[in-house]
Amino acid sequence: LMDGITMGGGVGISAHGSDRIVTERSMIAMPECGIGLVPDVGGSRILATAPGHLGEYLAMTGYRMGPGDAVLAGFADVQMDSADKASLIARIEETGNLTVLGEFAGPAEAPALAPHLDAIDAHFSRDSALSCVQSLEADGSEWAQQTARLIRRGCPLSVACAFEIVRRVRETPTIESALREEYRFTYRSMSDGEFVEGVRAQIIDKDRNPQWKTAPLEKVTQEQIAAMLAPLNEHELDPAGGN
Repeated sequence: LMDGITMGGGVGISAHGSDRIVTERSMIAMPECGIGLVPDVGGSRILATAPGHLGEYLAMTGYRMGPGDAVLAGFADVQMDSADKASLIARIEETGNLTVLGEFAGPAEAPALAPHLDAIDAHFSRDSALSCVQSLEADGSEWAQQTARLIRRGCPLSVACAFEIVRRVRETPTIESALREEYRFTYRSMSDGEFVEGVRAQIIDKDRNPQWKTAPLEKVTQEQIAAMLAPLNEHELDPAGGN
């Protein structure tokens, strides 16, 4: 029951459920690129299976989805009124049966992203994160320019790797492959990535002015992306429980 702000780890403990509910108060996002990480907690699987190239858009921008967008993108199943939350919980406790959700769920509100889906597919179908941003910046529309600026605010290395992870997971859209790709980046996020600087700027000093080592996005190389996402050999994540 994603009633309110549900981001990052909150998505991880919610959006993989069997019955995922949003309300008119819901705000869903994977904003990890802003602190030098990538969408994790299996979020890349949801992004990879979102319609068209919506996954790349959401991963790179950290866009905050309302309930309609969350249902559209596959982060939620149904919408209900937040005022009915206590009643729903009571009914589930009483019956032990999730079918009672049908008594409360209604149609999701219109997705705010719906008018932009064609543009998202056009710009985010490119072969790299940089190509996507350059395509946006060559588009004179206000939406495209705002989207490009939003991506440019994130950690360039994270943006490039988030794009690559979504593409890799789309080829094998299992939770195991998603967790494995995400773990490769997060394992290296302090030693070889920019997580420390992202946390400093956003959480510790709160100056909101991260000094990324590799910036702008044009300076991120394919070799860097490959190194951040390379297999970890004996440290490789075993989602089945070995590591």
